[in-house]
Amino acid sequence: MVQAYKHEPLTNFSQGNNNEAYLEGLKKVKENMGKSYDLLIGGERIHTEEQIVSYNPANKEEVIGTVSKANQELAEKAMQAAVQAFDSWRKTKADSRADILFRAAAIMRRRKHELSALMTKEAGKPWPEADADTAEAIDFLEYYARQMLLMKDGVPVQSRPNEFNKYNYIPLGVGIVISPWNFPLAIMAGTTVAAIVAGNTVLLKPASTTPIIAAKFVEIMEEAGLPAGVLNFVPGSGAEVGDYLVDHPQTRFVSFTGSRDVGTRIYERASKVQPGQKWLKRVIAEMGGKDTIVVDSEADLELAAQSIVKSAFGFSGQKCSACSRAVIVEDVYDQVLERAVELTKEWTVGNPEELSTSMGPVIDASAYKKIMEYIEIGKQEGKIVAGGEGDDSKGYFIQPTIVADVAAQARLMQEEIFGPVVAFCKAKDFNEALDIANNTEYGLTGAVISTNRAHIEQAQEDFQVGNLYINRGCTGAIVGYQPFGGFNMSGTDSKAGGPDYLTLHMQAKTTSEAY
Repeated sequence: MVQAYKHEPLTNFSQGNNNEAYLEGLKKVKENMGKSYDLLIGGERIHTEEQIVSYNPANKEEVIGTVSKANQELAEKAMQAAVQAFDSWRKTKADSRADILFRAAAIMRRRKHELSALMTKEAGKPWPEADADTAEAIDFLEYYARQMLLMKDGVPVQSRPNEFNKYNYIPLGVGIVISPWNFPLAIMAGTTVAAIVAGNTVLLKPASTTPIIAAKFVEIMEEAGLPAGVLNFVPGSGAEVGDYLVDHPQTRFVSFTGSRDVGTRIYERASKVQPGQKWLKRVIAEMGGKDTIVVDSEADLELAAQSIVKSAFGFSGQKCSACSRAVIVEDVYDQVLERAVELTKEWTVGNPEELSTSMGPVIDASAYKKIMEYIEIGKQEGKIVAGGEGDDSKGYFIQPTIVADVAAQARLMQEEIFGPVVAFCKAKDFNEALDIANNTEYGLTGAVISTNRAHIEQAQEDFQVGNLYINRGCTGAIVGYQPFGGFNMSGTDSKAGGPDYLTLHMQAKTTSEAY
């Protein structure tokens, strides 16, 4: 009997002992600042002269640490280590593989505030956002381990007299995991352990802006007992190492989370059969969104304003699920806008190390520049009614920004900004609001705030997103509760934290024995 899964609770920081524990985590992180972390290839730690430097986005001169940078030669060495390790790892019992994930989850739980505090420093996450990231990472380990135990014996199929049939899942091979900086522990860990617990070996290429938290995760997996070569840590440039590994004939699958442009490029490159390649590579991709909260004329307007603001500005809007479009039926547009502006002005922007900070920095200089350019576009396409300012003198800080009266086809309504900017658009009725919600090339998350049952049911049928939320914000999917992944240019609708996610990392085998 597989023990029931329960998701990791979030920390209540109104309790003083939790505050002290988090501050202790920050202290420990500061004591380890500036350290260098090696590559891990086949169980061997390799130091390179060329290093990737991780900076604090809230204090851009402060170095969090450095990691060794892989080149193509080292990427090849890692590939061969993974190929070799796959031979034994694929035959390791599912129970043993799951046990490693359970042990890693227990280690993470003990070090929870330290890991969260590291993301406060390295990714600029305020306390609650960092805490949720670590909790989600623990959830992924616990959930996927239990899913593997449920799937280890396959699925029953029919047998006939004098014949016994089996339907089992077997692992694919070597996978390349290319993880993002915005959930630098949760998504990185989740995509990696899903592949590993299914019996595959992995080359992990984390985001270059948040490599230190990835290095810590690799240490935890080692401590949990993962054999050498199953997880190989190869930070490096996308152009040099990423492309090389995506193209490699021994790569069996690529698990990618990131931008639409990079995702479609990986999809295209992976589709080409290389000399010596004897399979079609599988691509598991989550590529962002342009997510809409629709507010009906029959709705709880306070809930609507609260949902829009929290979904738009949590972690500075740097979530693929963030609300970047509020489409509001004209009867209630002014009321919702006015209340959203009031709520936005209550947000404090500053150092994420302070518990009182609502919103920290954006991730780096290029993100800052891009978002500020979109704010300038917003001045042409609509009216800035909150925020609109930025300050990159010390860190990359942008005020939460609302742009009102934006047309449905405007750039601000169509292009992914990935920052604390939300466009407000007026619809004449609920039908038009749904049409506008569906008018992008993305289809990741969306929300509908309404008390009209017919409209709610209409949205459930017609709102084309992978994750639809009714009468709540459009961020904050919980592993095992709201499996996460989107349609269209949001990716392959690979439902992370869902019951069929592990099957994406396996292939089915039918065995029929006659007597």
